[in-house]
Amino acid sequence: QVQLVESGGGLVQPGGSLRLSCAASPGIFGINVMSWYRRAPGSEGELVALITRDGSTNYADSVKGRFTITRDNAKNTVFLQMNSLKPEDATEYYCHVKLDSGADYWGQGTQVTVSS
Repeated sequence: QVQLVESGGGLVQPGGSLRLSCAASPGIFGINVMSWYRRAPGSEGELVALITRDGSTNYADSVKGRFTITRDNAKNTVFLQMNSLKPEDATEYYCHVKLDSGADYWGQGTQVTVSS
């Protein structure tokens, strides 16, 4: 069973920064794509950023130039550095991983609040 443990959410003022982390269970092999999604209550989820095993990245237009996704393959961990945060970035963020086998897993979510 793959477990994803997220951390790094919290309260920040507009223009501030947060760094989210998501660690997958040790010993898990074949993690292909690692992603961050966000979803506000009552709305569809949005892909924020993804990173492949070889380091290729993709970002939602709304976060380009402000957010950076990275990963540590040795530690099965993915990070999301969020800078210049806006009130509209405030919501629940979820980590997602997809294995080479096709199986995929979600984290429990971490809340990001942007408010003065």
